[in-house]
Amino acid sequence: MKDKQPYIVCFGEVLWDVFPEGKRAGGAPFNVAYNVHKMGFDAKVLSKIGKDDLGQKLIQQISNWGISTEYIQIDECYPTSTVIAKIDEHNEATYEIINNVAWDHIEFNPNHNELITNAEAFVFGSLSSRNEETKNTLFRLLEMAKLKVFDVNLRPPFIDIELIKTLLLKSDIVKINKLELHQIIDFIGEKFNTEEQAVKLIQNHFDIGEVILTKGSEGAIYFVQDQHYAFPALPISIADTVGSGDSFLSGFISKRIQKGTTPEEILREAIALGAFITSKSGACPEYEYSDFEKFKAKSFL
Repeated sequence: MKDKQPYIVCFGEVLWDVFPEGKRAGGAPFNVAYNVHKMGFDAKVLSKIGKDDLGQKLIQQISNWGISTEYIQIDECYPTSTVIAKIDEHNEATYEIINNVAWDHIEFNPNHNELITNAEAFVFGSLSSRNEETKNTLFRLLEMAKLKVFDVNLRPPFIDIELIKTLLLKSDIVKINKLELHQIIDFIGEKFNTEEQAVKLIQNHFDIGEVILTKGSEGAIYFVQDQHYAFPALPISIADTVGSGDSFLSGFISKRIQKGTTPEEILREAIALGAFITSKSGACPEYEYSDFEKFKAKSFL
């Protein structure tokens, strides 16, 4: 592989979110890649689309954004994924996820060895493992990744408790929200009094060095070994919450892979990018890095 600059790999679903007003490119791993790319870092997307019109349009859109499509496979049998997305009166998004689509069948390829081994971080979620073929590919890739970042992203009805436990055991960094925190604690049969105590239980049970707990309007807490760092949410006018957690993770990763950054700087960037994207419509809005810099400067006055 010719790439010399640092890059991350985002593995899993790439799809069209179908809103009443039209389609938008999405999928949690792709949303992360899009915003990491906007932060000035290279992001490789490892996924699969169908050999259909929707797939061609998706590849064209991703290419137009300047993101590599080299590792997006094309499936002869299964269609490009679509998700029916709805925004309620509180600007919260709900999703109807269609089953048995192209990204359920991501194949392992020998050229993945160098791709994964040389990546600064390997980002994945739990949804893409709902099918055996993609799950088996993910497990092989995790054996090669040097920094494994698990965005838990539980989506009913595709929740496999034993799979979640296995992925947690394989992870270096885990991002969860408050609901997922409670679900994982239930999975392992533990009791807790505070969120900090609950996260420590998870860290100890699964031997996880770093956990990020996102709390929506209450901000986030970043747990690093025995220390934790809290940061409040930024006051914004919410456009919608589509991709809010994904953009938060993009901000986190873009700082985390830089040498010499402190946990406070990493969390601050995550909070800022999450807020910036939440103030805009959709998970992948058009913007320039300078727009984000202006938003940060104004937010942290």
